[in-house]
Amino acid sequence: MFRLNKIKKIGFQTIVLSLLSISLVCSGKEKKVTPKFKAIAFFTAKNDKAHISFVHEANRWFTKMAARYNFTYDSTNNWNDMNTTFIAKYQVVIFLDTRPDSVAQRAAFREYMENGGAWIGFHFAGFALSPSAYPQNWDWYHNQFLGSGEYKSNTWRPTSAILRVENHNHPSTRNLPETFKSSPNEWYCWKNDLRQNPDIQILISIDSTSFPLGTGPKLYEIWHSGYYPVVWTNRNYKMLYVNMGHNDIDYENKTDKQLSNTFNNDIQDRLVIDALLWYGKAGGKTK
Repeated sequence: MFRLNKIKKIGFQTIVLSLLSISLVCSGKEKKVTPKFKAIAFFTAKNDKAHISFVHEANRWFTKMAARYNFTYDSTNNWNDMNTTFIAKYQVVIFLDTRPDSVAQRAAFREYMENGGAWIGFHFAGFALSPSAYPQNWDWYHNQFLGSGEYKSNTWRPTSAILRVENHNHPSTRNLPETFKSSPNEWYCWKNDLRQNPDIQILISIDSTSFPLGTGPKLYEIWHSGYYPVVWTNRNYKMLYVNMGHNDIDYENKTDKQLSNTFNNDIQDRLVIDALLWYGKAGGKTK
């Protein structure tokens, strides 16, 4: 009898606690977890199907990472949101492709960075070529901030490369091996030699075991030698440029099918998320 009463008592207590928990949830009094930081990604996603493919994939991946690591991820294709009031709400600004073009947008971004904001840019965010739809008409961004100057050439088709980590002291590379195989990408070469710029710290470059890199069909689209940085930072800013960001697309058969992914590589993904988590912690203040 005593044992039975004890069991009934325990059962009653369990029911009461369960009802109390349900009551708290229903009343909205459950504890809410505050996001650690806020990131905003800007994109254009027009014309080039490979860049559009990457943008859509990136938005899905960053949204998934935001849920996993407890930060807020927003994205917009309205570059007029590149103003001091709007971006001051975010600790990290991301350029998934292209860059701001108007004088006001550019001034707002420069002010944000010079006042302690953080930035991560991918692939086409560094592109500039005169004459083209994206001319080199922003010296601060291309020559001072990125340091790379104009685009010079690229490999084709998008192919994987063996990448070498040159510096493990940066938060984005601290957890990476000496070398790793990247996701397929179209690799860029630049007019400026970043090794000669004391403000630039090259973090990752293409390892010589990657050569020949590219498949053509044009011979100059296949690299056989040379030095090619692909991830770097500017010591004067909280920033990281990542050359990856171009998926392979089936242009030849006119299906426009996505043939590769950027965010399907554990090591490469580690690079990006470690950078974002670090800059989210160290980035600009929320207004």
